[in-house]
Amino acid sequence: MASSDETPGPMPPGDGSVPPGKSVSIGQHVIDKGAQLLQTLKPIKHMNQHVCTFAMYSHDMTRQIETHHYLSRVNQDFLQCAVYDSDDSNGRLIGVEYIISDRIFETLPAEEQKLWHTHEYEIIAGLWVNPRVPEMVQKPELKNLARTYGKFWCTWQVDRGDRLPLGVPALMMSPQGVNLGMVAPELVKKRDESYGISSKDLEEKRVDIAGPETTMNPYANYWMQTGKGFAIDVELTDMKKTAPFP
Repeated sequence: MASSDETPGPMPPGDGSVPPGKSVSIGQHVIDKGAQLLQTLKPIKHMNQHVCTFAMYSHDMTRQIETHHYLSRVNQDFLQCAVYDSDDSNGRLIGVEYIISDRIFETLPAEEQKLWHTHEYEIIAGLWVNPRVPEMVQKPELKNLARTYGKFWCTWQVDRGDRLPLGVPALMMSPQGVNLGMVAPELVKKRDESYGISSKDLEEKRVDIAGPETTMNPYANYWMQTGKGFAIDVELTDMKKTAPFP
């Protein structure tokens, strides 16, 4: 099976729709609506924030994407996010990100810390926004989030044309203010125009936001220290047997 650094091979047959498949029938709509009335869907109802920002592939940081995170807060130190490629009704679920406070991050072993990225730069630079929420309303939350770390796995590489979530997950990194970590200006411009905002203006309003209270951990944003990224390879292995087969 291909690694996250390789294309998954030929696309499945179909008419070019994303993903391939028949349109949802009226009967299925009725079933879905009925289930929606009868079921609680509690985890989804705890998603209480929409964040638009950018991410890049750890193994190829020239590949940069706009992301839409739907956050739910587990506690003050831990958030979990469903990540989509857009905020419209046809948005595709492309991955998941976990966000932890600097206090929790510092308890992790070094090998685990290498998989995480900081949020300080993307918030201070005005790249991280809560669409349609006034800056003065989101500012207190941004001050907290600037001190957090994230681990983001992309499961559907739509930017390379995948019409289904193919291959293995890819680890994603956050924007930074240096070399490969810089987001392409045209990507930011397109996002800003879609929401009628200016990242530059937001950056000026966020000069008082600070990052983690402790010195920036050398293992976070690991590529900045080593020039190395991470790609997953899948290999065949013997199954662990809890009981002998007949």
